[in-house]
Amino acid sequence: MMRGLRQLTQELGIAYGGDYNPEQWSPEVWRDDVRLMAEAGVSLVTVGVFSWSRLEPQPGRYDFTWLDEVLDLLADAGIAVDLATPVASPPPWLGHLHPSTLPVTAEGVVLGYGARSHFCPSSPEYREAARTIAERLAQRYATHPAVRLWHAGNEYGERCYCDRSAEAFRGWLRTAYGSIDALNAAWGSDVWSQRYSDWSEILPPRAMPYHRNPAHDLDFRRFSSDALLDLYREQRDTIRRFDTDRPITTNLMGFFAGTDYASWAAELDIIADDAYPDPADPHSASDAALTDHLMRGLANGGSWMRMEQATSAVSWRPHNATKSPARLRTEVLQAVAHGCDAACFFQWRQARTGPERFHSAMLPSAGPDTAVHRGVRALGQDLRMLREIAGTRVEPSRVALLWDWTSWWAATQEAMPTDRLEPLETLRHWHRALWTLGVTVDVVSDPRDLSGYDAVIAPSLYVLEPELATTLDEFVAGGGVLVWGPFCGIADRLGALWQGRTPALLRHVLGVSAEEWVPLPVEGAELSFSAELRAAPSDPYDAAPSTANARATVLGERTRSDGAETLASYMSGPLAGCVAVARHRYGTGQAWYIGTELVAGTESGHDAGATSDRGPLAEVLAAALAAADVSIVCLPRGIEVAARGDAVFVINHTETSVALDLIAAAAGSPTLARLLARYAAGDPIDADPAVDLLTGRPLVLDADRFLSLDPLAALVLAPATGGPTDLASAGDR
Repeated sequence: MMRGLRQLTQELGIAYGGDYNPEQWSPEVWRDDVRLMAEAGVSLVTVGVFSWSRLEPQPGRYDFTWLDEVLDLLADAGIAVDLATPVASPPPWLGHLHPSTLPVTAEGVVLGYGARSHFCPSSPEYREAARTIAERLAQRYATHPAVRLWHAGNEYGERCYCDRSAEAFRGWLRTAYGSIDALNAAWGSDVWSQRYSDWSEILPPRAMPYHRNPAHDLDFRRFSSDALLDLYREQRDTIRRFDTDRPITTNLMGFFAGTDYASWAAELDIIADDAYPDPADPHSASDAALTDHLMRGLANGGSWMRMEQATSAVSWRPHNATKSPARLRTEVLQAVAHGCDAACFFQWRQARTGPERFHSAMLPSAGPDTAVHRGVRALGQDLRMLREIAGTRVEPSRVALLWDWTSWWAATQEAMPTDRLEPLETLRHWHRALWTLGVTVDVVSDPRDLSGYDAVIAPSLYVLEPELATTLDEFVAGGGVLVWGPFCGIADRLGALWQGRTPALLRHVLGVSAEEWVPLPVEGAELSFSAELRAAPSDPYDAAPSTANARATVLGERTRSDGAETLASYMSGPLAGCVAVARHRYGTGQAWYIGTELVAGTESGHDAGATSDRGPLAEVLAAALAAADVSIVCLPRGIEVAARGDAVFVINHTETSVALDLIAAAAGSPTLARLLARYAAGDPIDADPAVDLLTGRPLVLDADRFLSLDPLAALVLAPATGGPTDLASAGDR
């Protein structure tokens, strides 16, 4: 039986809509909403996320009459429903009658009801109430014609340190370790005389006088993620007893530290994500692409859905920038280019009351005669034009970008060489460099099989286990190119340091080893590059910063070459003469070592790239990728070219007009190269080889065979003989 996003998109095409909260409005408004939804092209709405107190106003007393009416209205209008179990926000009566359901912070503060997310995942009373309301909903609506999808819970991320959580944590540890002696050995509990003699002595890592045991902290993070996953499974399995057909999912939150999504992915019928890029962030387009690639990776390369995003401003940043309808359009089309098959928002109608009343919506408080709503309608029409793209696969990437939640957790713990270590910002910095090179990546969180890649990049893999080390060894020995980042391969999954020169498990592959970590001053340290990297390829669109003015920031390593070729070294200071960048030929492949954060001389830290398109990191990565025969395409700043199925998305994320050498860009995309074969050959064009699916117009290049792009413009190019074909379907997801 097919369960997944494809089950939905075969009927709807690219689904379009958002969260709908009818319990906040009168029945007269419901009818107006449904009419306006239909006019805007809305095909899918999420209902019931925060409706528990309306569905069960008192313990055991239920009122489904209003929801019956809403679902019937939506069904009559042909609008599909993603029906939510409302367990993310328990009603006040639950916390009032059962105070033990309320979460407790590490400092011992009980968090009261009156907002949302006020529950302890390990509370038996909460879990029983959550199972019961899910059961009632599934029993009543499993066969309702509007319901196409189930939404179990919402944005799981809660963590609790109460006594109930402590008891559950001890049970989790018993399963993981079997004996208290095994736990003590794994945790290194003899440090500071913290050896446990009985399971009952173990507590969550609550507020302490000094630094926590890293292993204790990491295991509690894993337990907390697993407790939430178990809660999701209970909701899913309760629904599945009544509905064996429709897909069930919940909404992830991109790069969210509280939950290890790699362990969740296989449990979800659909990978769904909430994303709120900041319109004021100059890196938002690149960072949004990175999140998209993460979601596609969690979906095993298949389609995924955007469960929430904002039409304009959010309400929870210190300063909430708005976005134009044109920018909203580029954001949504970018996600579709990266495999998204459902574009949904928070929320349909802007709230009148409550903390989110200033959060934008598809229908603003000012009504339908607004720029935002006109943009929403136009976007609905755009997505209808892309119906045939739904279910197609993104063009395969030859580059894997490794990401690991345990490394993220472990590298940001207390008592590290510097508190400036930011694994996520390092990942984003490296991805921005790849973005400027026109390289699309797969974000890989389960790297057991790397056979489909020519290059593997590990910017912030602080934790390295022997199994992955063996996989990477075999990958390089077999002809692959590995790029290894700073402060990587240092510890095991419990934060214990590997002994010997680092990275102990891969030093023979890298041909470089380190004996000490050296925090660098804010202004960084000067580097000297080899002639090969000083002669980095030029950028035809912009004067690229030379590696000659590159600096090392945040952290360096006291290194020596153990057979690697030094490509950059420190010029002065405590690391003078030490290796900063190196290349090592190993087997039939190459391993590249980048042992620090590389930035241009005028920049610092992770802000590299804010004032330039091609920095020194991009130049080094370009050289490494060239060794893997990965094509480098110098695109103008803010231009993105992405292929999916037989279609190619060309997006201008900037507010300026741009002339793009589209034929040169085809070097990085076999799909685009096929589309432009006759253009590239310089033959006379007797028929239009490509059309823009959004407008139906043929592709037009200027006399120099460049493509002119207006500010925030987007084209979806496909063969003129027809729309994209599903040469590689997205499978069950």
